[in-house]
Amino acid sequence: MRFVKMNGCGNDFVILDARDRGALPLSKAQAKAIANRSAGMGCDQVIALERSIRGDAFMRIWNANGEEVGACGNGARCVAWLLMEEGGDLKKIETAAGVLRAERRGPDQVMVDLGSPLLRWEEIPIARAMDTVRLDYAVEAAGVHVAAPGAANMGNPHVTFFVKSLDRLPIDKLGPKVERDPFFPEGVNVGFAEIRARDLIRLRVWERGAGLTKACGTGACASVVAAHRAGFVDRQARVIVDGGELEIEWNAKDDRVRMTGSVALEHIGELDPPKARAAPKRAPVKKAARKGV
Repeated sequence: MRFVKMNGCGNDFVILDARDRGALPLSKAQAKAIANRSAGMGCDQVIALERSIRGDAFMRIWNANGEEVGACGNGARCVAWLLMEEGGDLKKIETAAGVLRAERRGPDQVMVDLGSPLLRWEEIPIARAMDTVRLDYAVEAAGVHVAAPGAANMGNPHVTFFVKSLDRLPIDKLGPKVERDPFFPEGVNVGFAEIRARDLIRLRVWERGAGLTKACGTGACASVVAAHRAGFVDRQARVIVDGGELEIEWNAKDDRVRMTGSVALEHIGELDPPKARAAPKRAPVKKAARKGV
């Protein structure tokens, strides 16, 4: 089976095109094996393109640990670029979290509209009712204490801690501790943001099921949403990640979050197709889905 290896600001993906067979029923073990950086192709997420009646393609996503998830912002930008190379500069991508709209903004620049953020405590979700602007939550690891993160769901759950400096912050200790805390019933992506100006954030993200990555698109969006709600930044900001930069806008008129950044094609190859088994049912879009998604 043909695969494409791509990255969005360093956030890398193995993309399998299964549109000719309708669906790609990867098991957790198969997805994990593909994502393995030592024995497999190596990536943060494995993505399958499948047939869609709501968009130009359905994007199925597995994290590096083999767990299937509903959204991936940088992955959507890479998929959109591949579809645009087949023709057209506007694409609709169906995901388990809804239909995303993408637009070409340059030879390697793609914008994706991720819809409206979910902000209520039960939409994140977290274990009990509270204000999500600043959660009543704290964690300590390696002698470092962080607290009161903002929370947002951008198709997947995120918390963002605001810190004075990312230098020497033990993200490899703090991240997994927060990710697996029962306070977050479905696990959570963990962002650590350093506010540098009203329109500039430096961000590192411990991704649920993938670990520390060079970039996280939905994490960048969630960081701007959380930082704006806390009064730290305006509605449009540049987010510097380890692999590059992303432009994020949370539009006040339509409440939609749009992300623009670069994508890169690394290589194309062939993988042995997985053994056939019954295709999993697509998860329905939750009633609390983001507006317009």
